[in-house]
Amino acid sequence: MTLEALFEEFKTKKIIVLGDVMIDAYLTGKVERVSPEAPVPIVNFLKREERLGGAANVALNLISLGAQVTMSTVIGQDKEAETLLELLEKRSISTSGIIRSKSRQTTIKTRVIGNHQQLLRVDQEQTDDISSSEEERLLKDLEVLLKSGYDALIFQDYNKGVLTASLIEKVIALTKKYNVLTTVDPKLKNFLAYKGVTLFKPNLKELSEGMQMKIDFANDSTQFNKAIEKFKSIVHPEIVFVTLSENGVFIENEANKHHIPAHERTISDVSGAGDTVISVATLCLCAGLKIETLASMANLAGGIVCEYRGVVAINAEELFDEANKLDIKC
Repeated sequence: MTLEALFEEFKTKKIIVLGDVMIDAYLTGKVERVSPEAPVPIVNFLKREERLGGAANVALNLISLGAQVTMSTVIGQDKEAETLLELLEKRSISTSGIIRSKSRQTTIKTRVIGNHQQLLRVDQEQTDDISSSEEERLLKDLEVLLKSGYDALIFQDYNKGVLTASLIEKVIALTKKYNVLTTVDPKLKNFLAYKGVTLFKPNLKELSEGMQMKIDFANDSTQFNKAIEKFKSIVHPEIVFVTLSENGVFIENEANKHHIPAHERTISDVSGAGDTVISVATLCLCAGLKIETLASMANLAGGIVCEYRGVVAINAEELFDEANKLDIKC
């Protein structure tokens, strides 16, 4: 497959993103004086901006690469939910898998920026697990979607309560029933719940915490290898794909394993890089690429978005050009 054919293949894929969605809001202004009421800066308000965050940023990355995406989650019946749905629909992300619940609060993280510097963040969120009735409604809608024909489902966890252990188990069973690939970007709480998924993508810190093992990959890979083997013996994923920050990425399946070093880059902000990595990895998996090529593409994409300030989705043209320069073979 040529690189051109791979990017065309991305456009044929249908992906469900299941997990915690949120709004990233920014209040921006100028600081010229300190408040007489308390020793805090006064921000003279200039603008407010609202962006898709959490699992919705994974959806943005997939959309940016041309895929068709459906969001599956539980949100509130508040005004923030209305804003979130508008933002998703503006970006052509299907909201048909979203459940609205009176008992949930839609997550919004508001950052106050003064003179190009973050001064404060205010989080409005609910982090307890969704109820059993909300879980059943979500599962019912998910089965309808899976039955209609999807290539993959991404579990995107931010510890906000959507991905319960029982939901994870039932969704994996459904994906196997309908022959849909599964990929995971985990958090610690349900780290070992994803038994039998296709691809599991923790970062090194998550692997270390999840396996309760201290790992120093750069200086001694022994503990890292032990952690991988221990994890595989419990969860039995087809592919383990670990992001290693400045040390690149590691990928392993039953037949092969590869360590791909990081590309030298000017890092501005690592926020959202994991979202980009899981998105590109999932599309490459759907396209049937070898695991080494999948890891190389995802590693490259993650590095590219780190050169931009703030959370940004990967640009398809930029990824294509860089992959072409590096002569990545599909």
